[in-house]
Amino acid sequence: MPSNIEVTPKVWTKNFWGFFMRKKHDYEALLKYMRMLKDGYSIGSIANKFGINEKQLKYLWILYQKQGISVLHRKPYTQTSGELKQRIVSDIEKNHLTLVQASLKYNVSVGRLGIWLKIAREQGLDALLIIKKRGRLPGMGRPRKKKPEEMTELELLRVRVRQLEIENALLKKVKALVEERKARLRAIGRGQSEN
Repeated sequence: MPSNIEVTPKVWTKNFWGFFMRKKHDYEALLKYMRMLKDGYSIGSIANKFGINEKQLKYLWILYQKQGISVLHRKPYTQTSGELKQRIVSDIEKNHLTLVQASLKYNVSVGRLGIWLKIAREQGLDALLIIKKRGRLPGMGRPRKKKPEEMTELELLRVRVRQLEIENALLKKVKALVEERKARLRAIGRGQSEN
């Protein structure tokens, strides 16, 4: 096996809160994995070295061999019709296909097939005909903030009162913290005496 191919994607990245999260492998990294597989590297060695799921890599490798480089590109979301979902689930059930086999046959993700199977088994095939809208419902979320020019005098006064309430609460909190610190220092004998 050639050892001149060096790929070091950052598999773990720190998020805003300092936790490590798995990074998705981009197109270039996936293409290098496919080239390494062509060159004779094993799926297990690539998976261990670069932190990609072994099953996912094997699945991509099969797709890559069948369909070529286009499978490595991220696909946009497409709505699948209820009839097609029913046909796929029926085929899986009748022919005892594994999710991977069905995924390769119909070019649908394994995860999505698992969801459809669960829905069909729990609620029946007709439940697959129901298409849910994606995203938030209209009217949900925060209302748009008005600009000061658009507000009435009453609204402006309410905003000002709210700001003053927040400021007052903050000052009370700071005063309580200062008093607590002084009491703690007095308790250990470092604080100023009250005389």
